[in-house]
Amino acid sequence: MKLLIVEDNVQMREMIKVFLRDLAEEIAERSDGAEALAAYREIAPDWVVMDIGMRKLDGLEATRQIIAAFPLAHIVILTQYDDPALRQAASEAGAQAYFTKGNLLPLRQMLERESVKTRPVHWPE
Repeated sequence: MKLLIVEDNVQMREMIKVFLRDLAEEIAERSDGAEALAAYREIAPDWVVMDIGMRKLDGLEATRQIIAAFPLAHIVILTQYDDPALRQAASEAGAQAYFTKGNLLPLRQMLERESVKTRPVHWPE
């Protein structure tokens, strides 16, 4: 699995990377939503882990841009805000899931399930 982490806080980005490292063959990082679309084009990740609150371009708008260009993109919002209105806005932007940074385990569990679905099947010889 290839992951793209879009998070402006360096320490949080590193923590996410360490927590998910064993699930991914490749992890790319960007620090702002403004870089997310170009990074998606370049990397073609299986999943994007997107923060909401970033300076230049927030995660909701970055999600909209990626989904507009790549309708089959898989984006999960990871934010500090546990807010029903933001959850709804993330869904409307095209995100497949919404998790809070206070507990990364549900994010990991979802990505584990998804990696099993996409893992190639090896038939015995």
